[in-house]
Amino acid sequence: MSHSIKAMILAAGRGNRLRPLTDTLPKPLVEVCGKPLIVYHLEKLAEAGIREVVINHAWLGDKIESALGDGSRWNLQIHYSPEPEGGLETAGGIIRALPKLGDQPFIVVNGDVFTDFDFHELVRQAQELNDRSELHACLNLVPNPAHNRSGDFGIDEAGKLLQQGDLTFSGLSVLNPQVFAGIEEGFIPLAPILRTSAEQGKVLGRSFNGYWSDVGTFERLQQTEQDAGCR
Repeated sequence: MSHSIKAMILAAGRGNRLRPLTDTLPKPLVEVCGKPLIVYHLEKLAEAGIREVVINHAWLGDKIESALGDGSRWNLQIHYSPEPEGGLETAGGIIRALPKLGDQPFIVVNGDVFTDFDFHELVRQAQELNDRSELHACLNLVPNPAHNRSGDFGIDEAGKLLQQGDLTFSGLSVLNPQVFAGIEEGFIPLAPILRTSAEQGKVLGRSFNGYWSDVGTFERLQQTEQDAGCR
């Protein structure tokens, strides 16, 4: 089953807070312990049985394509989804890539997170959404980090996503393409779409207490390398 599940890695961000490093290097190619962030994701997706991955890009996308190629070294088939300069925001980028992702629930991974999350769990979540077609998404949430003390969401007793709470979206999710039904491609953020679906009880929330880092600043990059034992 996992071979038919596709994944998308979001790699279109500019990485302004990591400048000047990201002036010449796209953020997903920033290295932790000598390996690009995005390569950790590709390895874990392949290990979980995924065979097709879509990667969007906007800033220095040619460097992403030349670094990763067709994905065959990870036993993956990589499809690229180029975006205009500045990108299309998260939902806009996913909507543009939908023809490559198909009509089944798919995995979405932010290209700039570092985590020991088991990607087999993402496969299980995709299978659950496939079985429960009324659901629009499953979001994996982590305890609030220092840079997001107010949190994003909560989870109710039935495992559904709450609009408020003491948990932060991890950037690891499974989406049903029907969540984007009727929305035209454009510069569109994802959060409002997910919040609308959550209000309708169509989004699952799962909490994760393992290692997770949003590598968005030099301080967090250094801390992540320290935590990983290579600094």
